[in-house]
Amino acid sequence: MINEEPGQIYYGWKIVGAIFFLLTFTSGLSFYNHAIYLNALAEQPAFTVSIASTAVSIFFLTGGITGLFVAKWVESYDPRICITAGALVSFFSLSVLAYVSTTWQLFFVYGVFGAGFSASSLIPATTLVAKWFKRRRAMALSVASTGLSLGGVIITPLSILMVESLGFEIASPLLGVVYLLGVVPVAWLYLRASPESVGLRLDGEELQSTPLPSEEKALGGIEDGLFFREAIRGKFFWAVSFSYIFLMAAQVGGIAHQYGLVREQLSEAETAIAVAILPVFSILGRLTGGWIVDQMSIRKFAIIMMILQASSLIILSSGYTVITLCFGLAIFGATVGNLLMLQPLLIAEAFGVKDYARIFSVTNLMSSWGTALGPAILGLVYAANSNSYQPSYLVAAASGIIGLGLFLLGGRLFEHAKRL
Repeated sequence: MINEEPGQIYYGWKIVGAIFFLLTFTSGLSFYNHAIYLNALAEQPAFTVSIASTAVSIFFLTGGITGLFVAKWVESYDPRICITAGALVSFFSLSVLAYVSTTWQLFFVYGVFGAGFSASSLIPATTLVAKWFKRRRAMALSVASTGLSLGGVIITPLSILMVESLGFEIASPLLGVVYLLGVVPVAWLYLRASPESVGLRLDGEELQSTPLPSEEKALGGIEDGLFFREAIRGKFFWAVSFSYIFLMAAQVGGIAHQYGLVREQLSEAETAIAVAILPVFSILGRLTGGWIVDQMSIRKFAIIMMILQASSLIILSSGYTVITLCFGLAIFGATVGNLLMLQPLLIAEAFGVKDYARIFSVTNLMSSWGTALGPAILGLVYAANSNSYQPSYLVAAASGIIGLGLFLLGGRLFEHAKRL
């Protein structure tokens, strides 16, 4: 039980801070570090860029499938147990990644890594934020999910330095330890399942009595929202789900190959700095986006971000110079931060939190098809075009444009929200 004095900060913001910290490590050591692992693995005789890219695809696919079970767990049990199990699995995967010697071993380890990441990252994190906030949900999600980008700013450059100075065989197990220590302690110290579990109401009101159903809905409590079977009857759910397949293929494919793209133009030292451009602008974009979403239609903001993502990928594919390379990475980074934030926010705003974990886990599974295919497709295009990344990023831009078109078919967001 948590007793908050008048004027004291709502405990939900401590949840946000803990998730921010946790996501910094999970994203930095997986999502943004794939470009580093891919490059290190491709330098080994046993693997090519295409094989390593396929392993990254397996990571996202198994993560999406695992998310269905993670959703059931976090709705019924203490989410800290799920997060801890995921961190342990990720620790194991990173510890052995540098020592795989065959393709099947690589695919197996990456599949296990994807399951661990899913259990310790976005699904339990966004579910917790959605349960703790209603009035400031957009801002809370934007702040918490900024950890996703901060991981790329802090963890990824440090990982590059570790791999280059210590070698992949030593650096990989050490990164596994960092994953474990960055996730488990903060989860058990600060995370709690819901406001009701500690005697609070959503957004900080004290829990004094059991409200009537109408009162619970008015307060934005646990009855807020639609059931899964109701959500999937509308075209908006399917529009978001299918559009994010292509949006994530473009985004994750672009991120996974950014290290190789930058290395075509810059030295190793310059590359370590350049790869921070994307996550830095992802942070700036997400924090700005969290404020903008409170001022304008979420749907309109999402459309703007989709347009900018496709435009930035076109810039990166168009025979770049160092200046256009950095500019394209900056714009791409701003869209990365916001599109990742917008997916759970669109689901929470359209369908509420009653069945949020299940609804989001299904749309996340579908988007994982895109995250799984993106790195592999860009890797295949790279290999088929004399090891040049320009055609690969043009394919990513086309994928983003398709995603935008599918999203527009979904109609207005609040046609569904009115049913809450």
